[in-house]
Amino acid sequence: MAPKGNLPPDILKPVKLPLALTRLGMAAERLTQAFWPLWSVFFLVLALLMLGVQDMVSVEWVWASGVIAVAAMGWGLWRGVRMMRWPTRAQALTRLDATLRGHPIQASLDTQAIGGTDAGSLAVWQAHQARMKARLAGAKAVEPDLRVSRADPYALRYIAVVALLVALIFGSILRVSSVTGMSPVGAALASGPAWEGWMEPPAYTRLPSVYLNDITAATLAVPEGGRITLRLYGDVNALTVTESVSDAPAADPEAPVESARDFVVTRSGTVTIEGTGGRAWSVVMTPDAAPNVVRSGEVESTYEGDAQIPFKAADDYGVVAGTARITLALDEVERRYGLTVDPEQRDAIEVPLPMPIAGDRADFEETLIENFSEHPWANLPVSVVLTVEDEAGQTGVSDAEVIHLPGRRFFDPLAAAIVEQRRALLWSRANTKQVGQILRAVRHRPDDVFRSAVHYLRFRTILTRMESFGPEMTFAQQDEIAKAMWDLALILEEGDLASALERLQRAQDRLSEAMKNGASEAEIAELMQEMREATDDYLRQLSRQAQQEGAQNPEMAQNQNSVEMSQNDLQRMMDRIQELMEQGRMAEAQEALEQLRQMMENMQVTQGQGQQGQSPGEQAMEGLAETLRDQQGLSDEAFRDLQDQFNPGQQGPEGQQGQQQGQNQQGQQGQGRDGRQGRDGQGQQQGMGQGGDRQAEQGQGGQQSMEDSLAERQRALRDELNRQQRNLPGAGTEPGEAARDALRRAEEAMDGAEDALRQDDLAEAIDEQSRAMEALREGMRNLGEAMAQQGQQNQGQQGMAQGTDPGQQRDPLGRNAGANGQVGSEENLLQGEDVYRRARELLDEIRRRSGDGERPTEELEYLERLLERF
Repeated sequence: MAPKGNLPPDILKPVKLPLALTRLGMAAERLTQAFWPLWSVFFLVLALLMLGVQDMVSVEWVWASGVIAVAAMGWGLWRGVRMMRWPTRAQALTRLDATLRGHPIQASLDTQAIGGTDAGSLAVWQAHQARMKARLAGAKAVEPDLRVSRADPYALRYIAVVALLVALIFGSILRVSSVTGMSPVGAALASGPAWEGWMEPPAYTRLPSVYLNDITAATLAVPEGGRITLRLYGDVNALTVTESVSDAPAADPEAPVESARDFVVTRSGTVTIEGTGGRAWSVVMTPDAAPNVVRSGEVESTYEGDAQIPFKAADDYGVVAGTARITLALDEVERRYGLTVDPEQRDAIEVPLPMPIAGDRADFEETLIENFSEHPWANLPVSVVLTVEDEAGQTGVSDAEVIHLPGRRFFDPLAAAIVEQRRALLWSRANTKQVGQILRAVRHRPDDVFRSAVHYLRFRTILTRMESFGPEMTFAQQDEIAKAMWDLALILEEGDLASALERLQRAQDRLSEAMKNGASEAEIAELMQEMREATDDYLRQLSRQAQQEGAQNPEMAQNQNSVEMSQNDLQRMMDRIQELMEQGRMAEAQEALEQLRQMMENMQVTQGQGQQGQSPGEQAMEGLAETLRDQQGLSDEAFRDLQDQFNPGQQGPEGQQGQQQGQNQQGQQGQGRDGRQGRDGQGQQQGMGQGGDRQAEQGQGGQQSMEDSLAERQRALRDELNRQQRNLPGAGTEPGEAARDALRRAEEAMDGAEDALRQDDLAEAIDEQSRAMEALREGMRNLGEAMAQQGQQNQGQQGMAQGTDPGQQRDPLGRNAGANGQVGSEENLLQGEDVYRRARELLDEIRRRSGDGERPTEELEYLERLLERF
């Protein structure tokens, strides 16, 4: 029940201001709900008038719309007056009291119904009223509810507001006056003739439109292509328009005067409106300048062959697109070797220039990054022309410049030779015979140049197909051979990364060749980074081997031929090499690189005390390593048998060398495991190093027997791998399961190799054997990670209980070897997955702290710099 009458001062004073504000809010609420249709119609009509809609339609439509608008506004006014009820003080007091806990206003005004004569009851009632009056101090004004969504479910009021905002931005309040002179019959304006005009620049200039009625200056600057629109009102003969800024034909004096004129500015001139209230301007056209583009820096290339061509483009309103056109500068080419013949015609290289994604395109710098390494013109002189275009269709062209088209450089001698002959073949198919002769010379002694039988097989297949096609090969066949040569060169350049030591040696060789051949700074930097990564990988392999083999042999640790150094020492040596190269002291850098190579070769992890004391994981690793060596030897035999099929009876220098290597491998692999020694030795005596004499001695029947022998040995090797998988450690761990999966794939590949050998398909057998070896290597890597993980878990339990002092044993890097084969360090270095886990934890912590706004500004800036760097 609402309180009646005047409120006592002790109640009114605390709520006086909140009560007044609440009452005012209720009034605004009721005004909004009652009159929203009225102001919505008013806003919509005003927006249409400001936008000049009345000037675009006939006067009849204007008056009809006016009648509808007046009727709608009258209805809105009647509706608002009928619904509007001014809020009373009692209503405001009731709403305010309803928002307070316990309704303290009403409670303060109430009287005690019963117990008024009882002192205890009276004291309780007075305490209750005192508590309620104390709550009045926390009274706050009630916010009004201005929502009218129930009455306006289609949000028509928002349409009116948006229309008014658009009119305020793009319209003019002066346009409203144009409706005052209109009549239903289209009579002349009561105030005489009038006009309106606009100048709209081209959209791509992003300049605002100009309302000419506001321009009183005698001179008007207009961009080229701007459109001027003039509208005449009243007597059409009272005003005339003349202009000399467009290409429009002159108006016919006898033709009726148009009420609207629009034309495009193509030159400077004058625009005149003659008559009462007319005006004249001297129009100065601002021409649209053509864009321009120039090369802004030196052309660079990365080790991967990505060409980086910086350029700078500018335009008065912005560049929209660009193209780089590259053609062969034949006059600048050094015509020798495979380039002596006339080249085949090739289309020019056209690549789009990169444009800024965001920002101003009127003046910017960008870098064209493309890889042209596989193109025949790579590393040859070419002419580069840059072209840019603006939205007006104008183009800007840079001066033609002759540069050497950047491409990937190969530092492996065999890979470089293949790439050079590939370029000669793409230069002209007439070079096919010469390319074939050179490639045959390259493969004369394959054992000296090819590190893998698979590589030689691919090389030989490419040569055979190229010679079968001959100079009459089609362009598709030419591209096929070129693609195969490129892929082979990449494989030879990157090398077989299965062995960390081989990768390190190759990285050192490539860096050495790069320094000798005068490679660019970017190429040397990438090769240096590759050597750092290879060194880290090799050191991890050394540590893993130390973990697997347990405690070091004290006698070997005292060997003077071994070198003990820390990882920081190696890092300092590589930093010194890079510093010498940056200073241009290549001879000293080459010498320091050779010293680093010798130190890495002298580093070794000594063997333990035989097989005694080996863990099951170490025995499994040793068994898999021996299986891998046997598989490699079997693959080499299959490859030599394939050579004999293509060159029966050949016994030249290649055959003699192959025989010698075959005998060496026979001696090494003949000492196989257990009962396999005799079988392996017999197979190798039959299969390796015999060249063409073997086929002459055995004939076709002997060849078939030899293939069956290889298949049987492959089956035995597969069975041995199957046996080894039964006792692998690391079950249940992620690396342990990955190792088992890899070994299963190796077993499947061995099974495929056996089938291929029985079908006398040596090429397929070699491919399957290569897949088996790759899977074996992957399985061994995963198994090593599983063992390292298991060793870390057991380290805390065993600790020093082994009875040895880790401080007395060191690995080749100078780190303490802990119990159970764990490698410790005086620097507490993290190993394996812990490195990445710890890095993630640190990065998350940095991000968390950088989001804490209460930290000092200096600390936040420092954290931001860390995030930007890492």
